[in-house]
Amino acid sequence: MSVNPNAVHSVDFVWEQTVEEARALLRDEPLLGGLVHGSILHHSSLEAALAYRFAQKLSSNEMSEQVLREIADGAMAADPEIAMAARGDVVAIFERDPACHRFIQALLYFKGFQAVTAYRIGHWLWRTGRKDLAYYVQMRVSERFGVDIHPGARIGRGIMIDHAHSIVIGETAVVGNNVSMLHSVTLGGTGKEDDDRHPKIEDGVLIGAGAKVLGNIRVGHCSRIAAGSVVLEDIPPKKTVAGVPARVVGEAGCAQPSVMMDQLIGVRGSDDD
Repeated sequence: MSVNPNAVHSVDFVWEQTVEEARALLRDEPLLGGLVHGSILHHSSLEAALAYRFAQKLSSNEMSEQVLREIADGAMAADPEIAMAARGDVVAIFERDPACHRFIQALLYFKGFQAVTAYRIGHWLWRTGRKDLAYYVQMRVSERFGVDIHPGARIGRGIMIDHAHSIVIGETAVVGNNVSMLHSVTLGGTGKEDDDRHPKIEDGVLIGAGAKVLGNIRVGHCSRIAAGSVVLEDIPPKKTVAGVPARVVGEAGCAQPSVMMDQLIGVRGSDDD
């Protein structure tokens, strides 16, 4: 099944499908009844389910689940884009991750999705001037998920972060729509400048595991960054880069690398090699 993440909002297809999957999961595995009811079936909308999950995962002795739930509810009521972007993320994960067979997996099990959703709430707090509370959300996301996204960063829709361990995205980073990245990716700065110092990742980019993109540089749309690369200079659109430091090694290989998730770089050699 293929779904356009930007065309799922007139009818709430994502939520309706998730509820259907939750009921099937409950039939197949009754021992998960508490999780499924609490996270999905007790709620009337995806917004409510996202707020519940946010509060449940990030609560601690320092801040209660009830307070965090009120924060999340308020954020999504004030900015509907938070939940709209989450819908796009669910569809992106379902379409791109071969380990994801149902929408409900992202909501219940995938820390990349949960971390990005929590970041979106923290980003709303940041934009509305509640920066200390935004920092608190960032801290808890880092502690719980091993994902450190500064609340000042700007991230689009249709984001998939596969495995999502040791992800770092800095304050002035910009990530476009339909971007995919794997674990241990860093979008970082260089030096101690307190200005626009982080990468700008355009739409449709695929970033391989362990890649480091450093400085106020631009990665052109629909490009690929090979695993383990260190990118220090601008990348033109629709190119593949690899190495330390990264260099252009070819074309992107397809029209939408972030959707196809093809991370193999063709190796040229003679028949005698």
